[in-house]
Amino acid sequence: MSSSDRIRIRVRSGQNEAEIEARLDQIKDAIALIPEITSKFPEARTEARHMMTPNEPTSAQPPAETHGVSQLPTITVEKGDSLSDIISKFFGDQWGKIPRKLSDVREALQSYGLNYPKQSVAVALLRLAKSSRIRRFKSDGGEYVYTASTSMMPSQVLVLPDTEEQLAETESSANI
Repeated sequence: MSSSDRIRIRVRSGQNEAEIEARLDQIKDAIALIPEITSKFPEARTEARHMMTPNEPTSAQPPAETHGVSQLPTITVEKGDSLSDIISKFFGDQWGKIPRKLSDVREALQSYGLNYPKQSVAVALLRLAKSSRIRRFKSDGGEYVYTASTSMMPSQVLVLPDTEEQLAETESSANI
């Protein structure tokens, strides 16, 4: 029997991966084993996919990274969201407050089942940075990193009147 008579199937779920090799005449039996194999993956999670009705938000909660510095972003992806919208939501979350590389953003997208080419993500990040929705700068290693812009971070701004006259006007308008 030659190697061309054998079929290999690779199954991936999250960080786990298994490979099944079988003869061509046993391929149906091998495919039937896939659910059993994936159920034995550590921390296996089931991903249910369904058709969304218009404006129905999906609330996906990606698993926490065990080896990373922080968790993946927790956002709600809606049906009409563009790549830029989703990335903006990532940086609006706590996750986006520390510098993130392109690969971090792609990994976060993939955790939501969104597989975009590296170039598409890079262009979206650059456009968001040019429009000041996120910040872009070079890290110590010379690689570009991205963080939430200060305008995206929730903050409280206290505006004080310049003069006592303006203060009196503000107080009188508040009493109306």
